[in-house]
Amino acid sequence: METLLVDEKIAPDFLPLIVNELQNRGVEIRGDEKCLHIMGDRISTATEEDWSTEYLDLILSIKIVSNLDEAINHIHKYGSNHSDAIVTEDPATAEAFLHKIDSAAVYWNASTRFTDGFEFGFGAEIGISTDKIHARGPMGLKELTSYKYIIYGNGQVRN
Repeated sequence: METLLVDEKIAPDFLPLIVNELQNRGVEIRGDEKCLHIMGDRISTATEEDWSTEYLDLILSIKIVSNLDEAINHIHKYGSNHSDAIVTEDPATAEAFLHKIDSAAVYWNASTRFTDGFEFGFGAEIGISTDKIHARGPMGLKELTSYKYIIYGNGQVRN
C-alpha cells in the first residue's frame, strides 16, 4: 500500500494509533497538511508526486479526506486502477466505493494483497495489467472484454 486515505471524522483518534504502529515497524510516513496538524513533526510532508508513486519500500503517504467523494476523486486522479480497498462498517458507503472505483479489483474490508493470479484461481501469475484493452492482433468479442473483481471481506489479510 502506498497511500492511505483517512476520513476526517476518525483521523484525530486513528492517526496516532496507525502512525505509531507503522513507525515501530520501520515505515516512513508522509502526510498532507491535515495529517501534519495532528501528528506534528512525527511525519514528513507529502508532495504532489507522493500521491502517484509506487514506492516499493516501507513508505506510506496519508491524506485526510472529508468524505467518500473526495476519496474517490483522489483515487481516480492518482490511482493505478489495479486494486483499491475500503475499510468501513457502513454498507452503503462500501457499495458506493465498490461501484465507483474503476480498478481491476476492489475490496471491502479485505487486503488488496489478494490481487494475485494464484489467489484468484488462475494458476501461476505471469503478469499484471492495469490497461482495459490487453489483446493484440485479431480480436473477437471475448478479447474486448475486461473484468472487474469485487471482493467482500471481513478483515482478511494475506500473509
